[in-house]
Amino acid sequence: MAEKSGFNKSIDELTAEIAQSRERVARDLRGVKYELDLPAKFRRSFREQTVSWLTAAAAVGALIALAPMRKKKIYVDAKNSRKSKKKLVETGFALGMLKIAANLARPVIVEFVKNRLTDLGGKSRRKT
Repeated sequence: MAEKSGFNKSIDELTAEIAQSRERVARDLRGVKYELDLPAKFRRSFREQTVSWLTAAAAVGALIALAPMRKKKIYVDAKNSRKSKKKLVETGFALGMLKIAANLARPVIVEFVKNRLTDLGGKSRRKT
């Protein structure tokens, strides 16, 4: 037999059903918003697992620093200076990007060290 249509329901039942549907949609939307808030997830993860993040950052930094340490012979051709100019531009660009990254990371590192030093001094800060 066919399902009953919604025309036979009372107005109070339909209103309650609509309210429940709105609550469900709002709850699902809050869940999606929570899952897509990546900056908050990174901040929370860094707060909870600071040592792991710093260890991983140090390992990646060491890997980047030690990777090009292999001995490589470079022959310079005085006639062809375009290659050396290109290398100079690439090096300058890399150093510029490194400086920008260091300037962006400096406040985070300073705040972290400041918080750790105050916690070690016996003044533990609690968030409410």
